Amino acid sequence: MPTDQVTPVVLVHGNPETTAVWDLLVEQLVAQGHDKPLCLSPPGFGAPVPTGWGATIGEYRDWLVAELEGLGRPVHLVGHDWGGGHAVNVAMTRPDLLRSWCSDVIGLFDPDYVWHELAQGWQSPEDGEAAVARLVRPPVEEKVSFFVDRGMDGSIAERIAPAMDDVMGSCILRLYRSAAQPVMAELGAGLEAAAARPGLAILASEDRVAGTDEQRRRSAARAGARVEVLDGLGHWWMTRDAERGAAVLTRFWASL
Repeated sequence: MPTDQVTPVVLVHGNPETTAVWDLLVEQLVAQGHDKPLCLSPPGFGAPVPTGWGATIGEYRDWLVAELEGLGRPVHLVGHDWGGGHAVNVAMTRPDLLRSWCSDVIGLFDPDYVWHELAQGWQSPEDGEAAVARLVRPPVEEKVSFFVDRGMDGSIAERIAPAMDDVMGSCILRLYRSAAQPVMAELGAGLEAAAARPGLAILASEDRVAGTDEQRRRSAARAGARVEVLDGLGHWWMTRDAERGAAVLTRFWASL
């Protein structure tokens, strides 16, 4: 049974997702004895965008900081995809808000990280607009297929696909363009600061967008983070084997 029943668990998802990506993991965490986690939706990704929202990497970090400040006590922060990027940025800049942190994309902060093909398309002027339109404007059935073909559980894909719209598409473009290299490498220069709080780097062995195994391990070491390998699982590991993912998190929290 978990030993930490006091510290809240906060889950933050990424792109192009909603909180539904966590549904199966939440069920497993509750089954393993945890209180139900709080799932936060970044603006544009299942939540409205504030007036004047620029959707930059810095704004998403500041949004998450404000959300955590509002909780009034340190949390176990778990981030997936861009949520994992936001989590690392908070760990580097506001460790006082955290009891621990977890990210499955820590390799993004390695100086040698190269953005994946989709991201490079979104970062390209004009080509990016067309690429995002192809992502968010097709019928829901095609959007579901996009996720399933890339490894997401079909039932979760059906819950997320209807939320993919032009607002999300605009945020995708601005977020990825704000994080074009060398921005991630420059942010990664501060990785050692994340060691101020216990960290966990989840390495899904079949995830092809979060950096090489070497980049992920190197970044985890610099951030003082424990490494857990989810062998055989891909980018959406929490939808494919939520029980194993929940067990990894439970062991980590129990060890603190």
